Parts: sequence; C-alpha cells; structure tokens
Amino acid sequence: MARHVYACPLRWSDMDAYGHVNNAVFLRYLEEARIDFLRRPDRQFQQGSVVARHEIDYKQQLVHRPEPVDIELWVSDIRAASFTVSYEVKDDDRVYVRASTVVVPFDFEAQRPRRLTDDEKSFLREYGDDDTDSGGAEALAA
Repeated sequence: MARHVYACPLRWSDMDAYGHVNNAVFLRYLEEARIDFLRRPDRQFQQGSVVARHEIDYKQQLVHRPEPVDIELWVSDIRAASFTVSYEVKDDDRVYVRASTVVVPFDFEAQRPRRLTDDEKSFLREYGDDDTDSGGAEALAA
C-alpha cells in the first residue's frame, strides 16, 4: 500500500498554554496534508470536494519544536460518491494522532454532491489498503 507523506511545520501559534499542539489545530494539519495529496498538478483528483466527517484519536501530546511532524495518509474506503482518508500524525517512533476524514466529491457549479470519476477512483486506489473498496463492486458501479 502506498502512503502519501506530508511534512507539516509546527507553528508557535498552534500551541496552547502548556506548550503542546491544541486539539483543534490537528484538523488544520489534516487539511494541509489532504490538500497536498489531492491538489497537486500531477494528481487525477482536480474537481471539488467537501468534508462530511472527521474522526480523531489523540494518542500522545505533540509539543512545540522546530522540526516538522510527518503526516502519513492513505485511502481506506472508496464508495460511489465518497471516500475515506486515514492518517497518522507521527515521528519515526511515536504516533500522536490517528484520524480519518470522509470526503464527498462536490459539483460547486450545481451545488450538489457528485460521483467519483473513473480516473479519481483509479488514483485513490493507488493509495488504498487491501480493503479499500469495502463498498464492494456494486457500490462502485452504482
């Protein structure tokens, strides 16, 4: 399974009074990694999308430091009109956060959700784990 890795810088403003990353800031970190993954010119996923759901498990405190933290992400589910991105915010030996985001392709001109294109599904499968198409062939064809 291929994983996309984003080196996320830590900013002084991300920290709370105790010197660790505020829990809400992790949503921004995940967003930065997801945008880096989906919006690069060489990627197939160029149309719009919206976030339908976030789920975050905080494992350890991340304290302020000058070095970036790695965010590894992969696609853990592909449906006809949504996909799930899973993440680990980590260093080599330590996982700070495990999270997932359900993303819905969106037609901003029509202001409604849309189905994934075949090219988008193909691109997402490159970063999928063994069970990525958990919706089954019927869900992808629907």
